[in-house]
Amino acid sequence: MQSLITKNINCPHCGNTLEIELDLTNGSQDFYTDCTFCCNSIHISCNVDEIHRTVEVIVDSDDEQIY
Repeated sequence: MQSLITKNINCPHCGNTLEIELDLTNGSQDFYTDCTFCCNSIHISCNVDEIHRTVEVIVDSDDEQIY
């Protein structure tokens, strides 16, 4: 599995598409980033499954699950 991947996500506040880079070398992650369009905080959970070689990205706003 690649150690650095790029994903497109939609901001849960304004709906604009953002490109984020995920560093998978540390496994699953949970972090916040700001939308470059509306400047609101976005909560991102990245779950890495090494066995099935998949990555699940969950995007929330203020710890409320959107999708």
